[in-house]
Amino acid sequence: MMRITDIFRFVRNAAGGYRVRTALMLLAMAIGVASVVILTSLGEGARVYVNNEFASLGTNLLIVLPGRNETSGGPPMMVTGTSRDITTGDAMALLRHSSVRRVAPLTVGVAPVSWGGRTRECTIGGSTPDMLSIRNWKLAQGGFPAPDDPDRASPVAVIGAKIRRELFGSHSAVGEWLKIGDRRFRVTGILASEGRSMGFDVEELVLVPVASAQALFNTPSLFRVMVEAKSRDVIERARADVVSTFKLRHQGEEDVTVITQDAVLATFDKILRALTFTVGGIAAISLGVAGILIMNVMLVAVSQRTSEIGLLKALGASRRRILALFLTEAAMLSCVGGLLGLMLGYAGNQAVIWLYPAFPVTAPWWAVAAALGIALSAGLIFGAMPAWRAAKLDPVMALARR
Repeated sequence: MMRITDIFRFVRNAAGGYRVRTALMLLAMAIGVASVVILTSLGEGARVYVNNEFASLGTNLLIVLPGRNETSGGPPMMVTGTSRDITTGDAMALLRHSSVRRVAPLTVGVAPVSWGGRTRECTIGGSTPDMLSIRNWKLAQGGFPAPDDPDRASPVAVIGAKIRRELFGSHSAVGEWLKIGDRRFRVTGILASEGRSMGFDVEELVLVPVASAQALFNTPSLFRVMVEAKSRDVIERARADVVSTFKLRHQGEEDVTVITQDAVLATFDKILRALTFTVGGIAAISLGVAGILIMNVMLVAVSQRTSEIGLLKALGASRRRILALFLTEAAMLSCVGGLLGLMLGYAGNQAVIWLYPAFPVTAPWWAVAAALGIALSAGLIFGAMPAWRAAKLDPVMALARR
């Protein structure tokens, strides 16, 4: 009667006796598991990265766009034209609602910015100081002393860090006058925030009062209105208040689209989760290929070890015991290969983190569990046929290597 320890000792010696065969099976299983870990880590990292980017925009955010999304006989979600522009007065009227904490009108354009003989094209954003609070933008120096009345222009500007470096170099920028288009603005602050935010590279942004931007670009309309609700619980009420305000001011027409931060984030979350599952499934196919390799190699192993199997049967080993020996060998190789794959996968994740520190690479627990589970299942399923063939061998014929 073989004990459990005897089975594991037999399997260990069998695996060690055919090192090339064992190495091939371990490598195949390790590559499959590592592929699942790395690809799902990248998918999950993309999802976390997008979540963090939206969180950096500010909390409880609503974005008001001109025009209304509606479904018509043509392509879905057609954006219809708006009968009138969104004005600064429309934006500031939203502050009358108790559900709204802050409002920041936004006008955007591109213009040449020059100082001391240096010129470059920059994105110009016209808004109010509340934009800094809503978007969680920080100032490294100075401030944004825009007028209290958003309809009053003022020649002040806050510039991004890259603009400061390229135009001013080592010279102090705060207090200097620069030229935007055909107008002069005094630099009152430097943005400390970095990276992209809702399509804007904050380091390359020049922020001026909204009325100044409207005069610069000769337009009374706004590009967007950023609205911060007082809490997450009142976001839907704030959305309804925004829609009702514009409907009232635009003579009964619901001609704006209000996007909540949570709605956009939920959409991206669904897409990126689906992407993670998809790439994980594609990687899991490699585990099936590894299982086929285990089956083929173990079929060869059965033919190479017929005399060994015959001797075991001659000593009284039953079919069930022979079956258990070969299935245990397949399971052990799958487990060891899976653990090696995990180490390889986590090493790959560390390499990605080293190359791209800002990208949050993390292996989801379900992917690790699924990879190990599929590896073990593949080993057992594809190891069953060779094990059954070994169990059916006649002891006399096996000893005669027939």
